[in-house]
Amino acid sequence: MEERSLTLTPVPPFRLDHTVWALRRRPDNIVDRWDGETYRRVLVDDEGRPFEISVRQSGSMQAPQLYVSIQAEKTNQDFERQATMTLERVLGLNLRLDDFYRLAVQDENLKLLAEKFQGFKPTRYPTYFETLVNAIACQQLTLTMGIRILNELVKAYGLEFRNDSGVYYAFPRPQDLASADIEDLRRMKFSYQNARYITGIAQLIVDGALDLEAIELLDDQDAIDRLCELKGVGRWTAEYYLLRGLGRTHIFPGDDVGGRNHLQRWLGLPDKLDHAGVNQVLLPWQDYGGLVYFHLLMKGIDEKSMRVISKESL
Repeated sequence: MEERSLTLTPVPPFRLDHTVWALRRRPDNIVDRWDGETYRRVLVDDEGRPFEISVRQSGSMQAPQLYVSIQAEKTNQDFERQATMTLERVLGLNLRLDDFYRLAVQDENLKLLAEKFQGFKPTRYPTYFETLVNAIACQQLTLTMGIRILNELVKAYGLEFRNDSGVYYAFPRPQDLASADIEDLRRMKFSYQNARYITGIAQLIVDGALDLEAIELLDDQDAIDRLCELKGVGRWTAEYYLLRGLGRTHIFPGDDVGGRNHLQRWLGLPDKLDHAGVNQVLLPWQDYGGLVYFHLLMKGIDEKSMRVISKESL
């Protein structure tokens, strides 16, 4: 096993722990791993070779440094390049949130939320395909259940990486899932329809009939319309894709039930929100809807972890 290392400098403020938890979402996520200090993930290069990256932070939130280690059977500069590009995308290393923080300082609702999770950067999935699979897997399910069935998918179809610490898996690529057995996916608790949607999208990509990269060039509504032409993709999945895939941080997925509930509780609203209601109450922060969504996600994760700690201490 060979190892390479490099150092990355995120735009401050930056906190690896906050950012990884927005990506990880649940403690049993086996793709985006976090031990309290180091973030790890298995990637696959263009030649189909799996390798592992590990990332830890030093320095303060205002002067951060990330130390990245790359492990593979044989390494080269291409691994460094892919690791750098992936981490810049996944962890939002080059994003500036100055305008958002300036707004938060003057906003009674947003101030405490922004201060509590200062250093968080909005996360994106490494690929557009992974974004769609995550969204489809979590349709009409709790996030906890969605993560668990994704874990099963990863173990069954992701490329395997072994080192002295154990066996880990990359997220499946389109070519890994294009011919996946529907009944195998059903046994993982995917619905029949969602199993067909995922394999169908994978087949379109492999056949060259679907270019997800091209959607990046479209404006919001055209991108949503194009995505909704795909079987299994509705408005929620499309808006989720714009935020978590394209990185359009003004988008709050208004059909996200968890997100709507977080928003309602945060603002102390008496009635439940629908998609139109979400857009209405977000008008004061309309350029930062996705950042509000992420901060409320972090708030929910934090509260959930505190409930677990409190229960364990009884």
